[in-house]
Amino acid sequence: MRKLPLDLIKRALEEDGAEYDITTLSTVPEEQQAQASIIARQEGVVAGLAVAAETFRLLDGCVSVELLVEDGVAVQPGQVLARLHGPARSILSAERVALNFLGHLSGIATVTARCVQAVEGTRVRILDTRKTTPGLRSLEKDAVLLGGGHNHRYGLSDGVLIKDNHIKAAGGIVQAVTAARGTAQHLLKIEIECETLSEVRLALSARADVVLLDNMDVETMRGAVELVRHEAPGVLIEASGNIGTNPARLAAVAAAGVDFISLGALTHSAPNFDVSLEFA
Repeated sequence: MRKLPLDLIKRALEEDGAEYDITTLSTVPEEQQAQASIIARQEGVVAGLAVAAETFRLLDGCVSVELLVEDGVAVQPGQVLARLHGPARSILSAERVALNFLGHLSGIATVTARCVQAVEGTRVRILDTRKTTPGLRSLEKDAVLLGGGHNHRYGLSDGVLIKDNHIKAAGGIVQAVTAARGTAQHLLKIEIECETLSEVRLALSARADVVLLDNMDVETMRGAVELVRHEAPGVLIEASGNIGTNPARLAAVAAAGVDFISLGALTHSAPNFDVSLEFA
């Protein structure tokens, strides 16, 4: 887990009006103490517990949080994930923000774990993309790791990934790869998006390091893999583009022989993981 984004958590609490929760202030005595539990309501992989705990602490340092499981652990419905003790007002006022973080990030970890399981026994690694919620990228990418997946580029400066519009602007695949090869530092791999077998051939002739097979059907993908393995065995192959998280579809793509499957759905379409907070 990267360093907790305290400013982000503070902004989330401010957005929710946690400092002036009129319902809680008008119904709960200031001196009242409470004990509460955070409970999983479904099966899955937990992510964001540390963020949720910090949410309570940032609102009120008098709230103590005991984590009963670690981020990245598989849990069952009804399992208690954490216990809290402290001012009842503070626990209530931070509850929604804390559970929003926990539910969202656990949803990502859970979907990622299912996708990883679908390609188990193959060479494939499941990757995320940059299709993340603005401001939440570090948390969402950490959740992918906790689910057993791997991170693609964190940002645009991390690697060269030449997509269709770059190709058009550069004047073609060979021109784009050649220009990138002359500009990018030697440690950066050059990856290029291909939609047809003819584009794959051009990418190989230009000495791309990684070929991204975009929006290909499985049969075409299989042909592209055979071409790359025969012509340039050291070139890595990534599949992407509307693959989705269906296990059968993932298994079929993995069977085509690619090295990576990148899925924007891990972060932009993961269902919320159901968790609740209950007072004792």
